[in-house]
Amino acid sequence: MLIYPRPKDVGAFEAVYNRDHVPMAVARLAGKTKIVVIRVLGSPAGEPPFHRIAEVYFPSMEAVEQCAASEGDKQTIGNAVSISSGGVPAFLVAEEVRGQTPSEIATLKRSEFKSEDWC
Repeated sequence: MLIYPRPKDVGAFEAVYNRDHVPMAVARLAGKTKIVVIRVLGSPAGEPPFHRIAEVYFPSMEAVEQCAASEGDKQTIGNAVSISSGGVPAFLVAEEVRGQTPSEIATLKRSEFKSEDWC
């Protein structure tokens, strides 16, 4: 997951993000199964501190690690940092847990996740 801070110039960021960065990510992030890009529209607290969130899905942690070691990933991350005029984007590794209630999810340890919970 990649969270971009609000850029100094939203229009300029959007142009470069859509024209250059998204196609780069699609082409160069090896092993991904899906990319979801989200534009933050607002916040109940006023102007949100974040502008874009990108979720990149992999079938396993091993696939994430292999992608992270690849030249394509390094180039894509470098590009993400260079286009982020509002500050350095936050890079996170997260898990999507399916088929369980929030209270069940809260009690799970990482080792208890089933392979079908990964996406």
